[in-house]
Amino acid sequence: MKTIIEPFRIKSVEPIRMTTREERQRLLEEAHFNLFALHSDDVLIDLLTDSGTGAMSSAQWAAMMRGDESYAGSPSFYRFEAAVKNLAPFKHVIPTHQGRAAEDILFSIFGGLGRNIPSNTHFDTTRGNIESSGAMGHDLVIADGNDPASLHPFKGNMDLARLEAYLEEHGDSVPCVMLTITNNAGGGQPVSLENIREVSALAKEYNKPFFIDGCRFAENAWFIKQREPGQQDRSIPEIVRDCFSCADGMTMSAKKDAFGNIGGWLALNDDELAEQARTHLIRTEGFPTYGGLAGRDLDALAQGLSEIVDENYLHYRIRTNEYIIERLDALGVPVVKPAGGHAVFIDSRKWLEHIPPLEYPGQALAVALYELGGIRGCEIGTVMFGAHPDGSEAPAAMDLVRLAIPRRTYTQSHADYIIEVFEELVDIKDSLKGFRISRQPKLMRHFTCSFERL
Repeated sequence: MKTIIEPFRIKSVEPIRMTTREERQRLLEEAHFNLFALHSDDVLIDLLTDSGTGAMSSAQWAAMMRGDESYAGSPSFYRFEAAVKNLAPFKHVIPTHQGRAAEDILFSIFGGLGRNIPSNTHFDTTRGNIESSGAMGHDLVIADGNDPASLHPFKGNMDLARLEAYLEEHGDSVPCVMLTITNNAGGGQPVSLENIREVSALAKEYNKPFFIDGCRFAENAWFIKQREPGQQDRSIPEIVRDCFSCADGMTMSAKKDAFGNIGGWLALNDDELAEQARTHLIRTEGFPTYGGLAGRDLDALAQGLSEIVDENYLHYRIRTNEYIIERLDALGVPVVKPAGGHAVFIDSRKWLEHIPPLEYPGQALAVALYELGGIRGCEIGTVMFGAHPDGSEAPAAMDLVRLAIPRRTYTQSHADYIIEVFEELVDIKDSLKGFRISRQPKLMRHFTCSFERL
């Protein structure tokens, strides 16, 4: 089998500032060991997130030049709207400056004290927007989704029996049902088309609106095509449309599977809900035909939506993760399997067994990756999900470190460098120490809290 090459050529480059280990140790201390507080130009390979960090194509840059900045009725909006509806045929498309703004609008309608909102796994901003409204978010992923070593092909699936029991138990306090594709917090794992249809059917049976968090819809469709029986001969756009046809609406961060550096949207079918959403949008984001975005950004997103469903790109994208996971697995580093769509996830709880979950093994590994190799990853575990609204803390379901791969940004040699840093970590992992949190906000603490090394 031939090497899976990057299906693009590089026309512009950005220099990386090389740092020494001593510099990075000092920078970590100045940042109170929170990797979000580092300056990005002090990072060699930045895998903190794949959100808004990808490289735009020449066609996207060209599209930006025709962006129309009219306050209302810009043709850029109508090109954007048509591109969204081509893949997600909802009646109303409401642009926002990014995905969390769409979530804020959605939960200003569906949130509120005493309400309960199920999902396979709510990610951090989704949960934050739910909880800030007074509602509670609950995760109902299948059991395999919490087992990093399981080879289940669709570990992002909702547990249908648990969902039905949840709907029976919570009744009228459930305003809607959510589903995240792919399941970011669970290792970037996909949801099958069959599961999407079954969740939709259950939601309809209990008269609950069904919403999809579609940030990585194209990657999810690729996995459906590769892994789900009967889907192999279908195109990615066809599968995407089938997924969204099951839902009453969606939230979207266009900084993921639309190749955007900024942007998002809320899409709805219900006219009354759309009117409420647009009223909120005008108050907080902007007029409904720009929603906090410049016209040039809307045009870039319209073009990006045509590029994200290219099978050559998706093949290369997923293969990059598979390659890193295979090499790390050979080193004995426990990784979430099978490969997810947008990131490599390390099971830090298993690899650093000497660090208890409440001493944050994921944070210890993430700090070590930066100190040793200048690689910035993200803890997805007890720091991110262990704090509860009542002030208590408990270990998260898993303690992972996510190495999110920006789209079209790094090359094969960067992947090999990541593996080489892990080769060094293998020899020193047992000497790594845990952390305690010395300062934290009430919500979404991982972004701004301070740590002290134990």
